[in-house]
Amino acid sequence: MEKLMFDSDDLDRTEEFLSHAYAKMNIGNGTPDSSRARVRRTAVDSVSVDELHLDFDMSYAVAPLGRICLCVVHDGTIEDHVYQGVSDSFGPGDVVSLAPPELSYAGRVRAARYNITMLDPALLTQVAGTADGRRPEPVRLTGHRPVSAAAGDRLRATIRYVRDHVLADPAVADQPLVISTAAQHLAATVLATFPNTAVADPTGADRQDAHPDALRRALAYIDDHADQPLTVAGIAEAAHVSVRALQYAFRRHLGSTPLEHLRTVRLSHAHDALTAADPEDGATVTDIAARWGFHHPGRFATLYQHSYARPPRRTLHGG
Repeated sequence: MEKLMFDSDDLDRTEEFLSHAYAKMNIGNGTPDSSRARVRRTAVDSVSVDELHLDFDMSYAVAPLGRICLCVVHDGTIEDHVYQGVSDSFGPGDVVSLAPPELSYAGRVRAARYNITMLDPALLTQVAGTADGRRPEPVRLTGHRPVSAAAGDRLRATIRYVRDHVLADPAVADQPLVISTAAQHLAATVLATFPNTAVADPTGADRQDAHPDALRRALAYIDDHADQPLTVAGIAEAAHVSVRALQYAFRRHLGSTPLEHLRTVRLSHAHDALTAADPEDGATVTDIAARWGFHHPGRFATLYQHSYARPPRRTLHGG
């Protein structure tokens, strides 16, 4: 996990830092009497979450980022934001996608405090059905504004959750299964928030492919690899079907989703680990839960109680 802090009133240093943290950019100061910039970043390989506070008016022209870049404005405004075919301005409460990964963009920050969350575009394809299931084209966002106010609210809440409950604790953020689960959840929320090219409904071919043999291959793959970061796309590839066919097979035959089944399998492994662990050796419920991809102790306890009719702490202590 990467953590960094930046605090400077030197515009050249700020430009150098922002170019390193995002992409090559040129910035300018519209309020020369003030130029302080503060940035706090927490990042893992596929996701970064930054909080920025600029107390001056800053113009920007940014080269393509190569990543999905989301912006949530807390205070102040971002004005005259432009990229190919789009011109817009954002204020407090707005959540937007700044530009497609392959396009440059420009605009002006006016004394604003805001969040920038970036994620690998490949995550979108990993969690979505696509037009050509077995060799999918990359999923792309086709709009920069949420499809509804409720969708924007859910994305803001998801970004806060990733920032405050996953990346804030190094012990949790260093668990590969936690990061994989959180990154996929964030990507799925992005797809539910913005217009995109993903195709969710199964085709006739998908329905034909969703047979018991494909399901058995998927279940076996999940059982054999539950201790590794898994994606729906990876499970579908192992089962030799499209993502949509895989999802349809799970709904049709099990009444669940691939990730719900993966969660059940990992919960079983966590139960076995709790049963075998010795708290005298320093084992804790939180550590064991995180090792199996459960990054929220309260939610893990609720899931565990529902499945095993006892709190996980009682299992750990031999109850």
